[in-house]
Amino acid sequence: MLRVVNASRGTVLADRAAWARSFGARLKGLLGRSGLAPGEGLLIEPCSSIHMFFMRFAIDAVFLDADRRVVRLFQRLPPWSATPRVGGARSVLELPAGAGEASGTLPGDLLRVEEA
Repeated sequence: MLRVVNASRGTVLADRAAWARSFGARLKGLLGRSGLAPGEGLLIEPCSSIHMFFMRFAIDAVFLDADRRVVRLFQRLPPWSATPRVGGARSVLELPAGAGEASGTLPGDLLRVEEA
């Protein structure tokens, strides 16, 4: 499990995030889940775009560069949608819808990922 903290704002984005680094884990993502509870998330690496095909719920998608700086944030991304390729993105943190706004996260913020 991972804990993801917005070091720029002193807020926690997720305290129970999984890390999808293998091809299979990245391919599956959040498929088959009925939602994300507050505090849950999925860090997909490497990743520069995502799709929401076959998903059942909306999420926030926080795209990060190699230094874990927020490049772009998609809030409340609905099922059956997709993001464009995000230039400079190395990973994406998928969170419950509204988590980005609740944490005050904005492009340029630096995130810290800690293994629990």
